[in-house]
Amino acid sequence: MKLVMVVNSELPLGLIANTAAVMGITVGKLFDEVVGPDISDADGNLHLGITNKVIPILAGTREKIRAIRNRAGQEDNEDIQVIDFSEIAQICKSYQDYKDKFSNMRYEEIYYLGVCLYGPVKKVNKLTGSLPLLR
Repeated sequence: MKLVMVVNSELPLGLIANTAAVMGITVGKLFDEVVGPDISDADGNLHLGITNKVIPILAGTREKIRAIRNRAGQEDNEDIQVIDFSEIAQICKSYQDYKDKFSNMRYEEIYYLGVCLYGPVKKVNKLTGSLPLLR
């Protein structure tokens, strides 16, 4: 299985970091196997488990992220889990506000800031393989 995040590289640095962080929280919630066990250092201090997967963060444009989101949601990619983060989620002040606004939006009105894919390596690579790392 492969885990990849694609974030709109045209966003300000703070929004890029926020987008990756929010999608990462959902990854950790959904996929226990992505987070390793807690460990202790040589002095006995406990350090909580972090990801045990490499998570490339790739650069995309608004259009490219929408295209990946669309293709990942197609029937032949049903084994790919898709986590998306939209502009509406980023600007809302509460989860209830987000739910209310999102439920009244049409799919074509959604502006994705980022998308995270978790699925079979070949399929994820097919969707994201041409994208550069976000730098």
